[in-house]
Amino acid sequence: MLARHASTSVTGQTAWVEALSPWPEEFGLDRMRALLRDLGDPQRAYPSIHVVGTNGKSTAARTIAALLRAEGLRAGVYTSPHVSGWSERIQVDGNDVDFERAVERVRPHAEGATQFEVLTAAALTEFREQSVDVAVVEAGLGGRLDATNLIDARVVLLTNVALEHTDVLGETREAIAREKLAVVKPGAIAVLGEPEWAELLPDNEVRTGGGREAAAAFLDRPLGREAEISLPGRLEWRGPDELWDGAHNPAGLDWLLERLPKRDWTVVASILSDKDAEAMLERLGRAGRTLIATRSSNARALDGKELARRAEPYFDRVESDDDPHSALRRARGAGPVLVTGSLYLLADLSRAD
Repeated sequence: MLARHASTSVTGQTAWVEALSPWPEEFGLDRMRALLRDLGDPQRAYPSIHVVGTNGKSTAARTIAALLRAEGLRAGVYTSPHVSGWSERIQVDGNDVDFERAVERVRPHAEGATQFEVLTAAALTEFREQSVDVAVVEAGLGGRLDATNLIDARVVLLTNVALEHTDVLGETREAIAREKLAVVKPGAIAVLGEPEWAELLPDNEVRTGGGREAAAAFLDRPLGREAEISLPGRLEWRGPDELWDGAHNPAGLDWLLERLPKRDWTVVASILSDKDAEAMLERLGRAGRTLIATRSSNARALDGKELARRAEPYFDRVESDDDPHSALRRARGAGPVLVTGSLYLLADLSRAD
């Protein structure tokens, strides 16, 4: 079941969202709690499934929603970040919603809110307006202080845990797992992609698995159907010789390399400054001998020249071009192309050159 995507053109509400700060001055739930209260606490109008973890959250969330639709439920799903356009983040019954309308509904109440808080509120409110039977909600950063943690999820799926955002979430995998699993409320079922974290939830029912197990836990019965999903920028072929994947940390690249056909790929990559760039570049060096380092529009992206300098030990040939479209054109003349390192890079390339 493939999603239909709305236009990526920038109009009034979209431009306003793009101008909002993506990061709060201080993490906390007070702003989000007030915003949802002003909107009538839409998250209470339907049951929810919460998806947390380091990698694979969007794929898992879309999979759960598709499986529940196949079982006859009207399912909403909220994911982030996007590749094809902002409307990709909020879907009902497999289709992008009217993003402008969803944001316009929230905007009068959103003074002082961050970009992610506005988008989360827009999604939760849209789900109420469309009378969904269930909302599948992907967390943004962590869990405990994430804007999505005001839902009262019946089921929580933890996909996996890797070292990322250690300045915010903690310096060990266990500390990060605790932050992510803090969204598990009393009485909720936790489905763990990595069973080692079960000991952190002594008072909850714990199951092992992924999206399918989470959907079955929500229904409290085995599933009778399969479901197919499509998600931009996740192992996405753009022709026989070009693959896009938003792997943005070493664990994500490990997953990609296991599935990547053995070819001498020309790699086009942008990496954010708060990632383990050296570990990522070492892995990318296994995919091909040539790297064209570029820079996404995200303010945290490494400069292309700096990324190229760090990449030199891992590639035979390294170039830099801070214009993603120009970098991609150069790569296409050099052989099969792998575009990766950041979903923000993929989103930039999805826009018209």
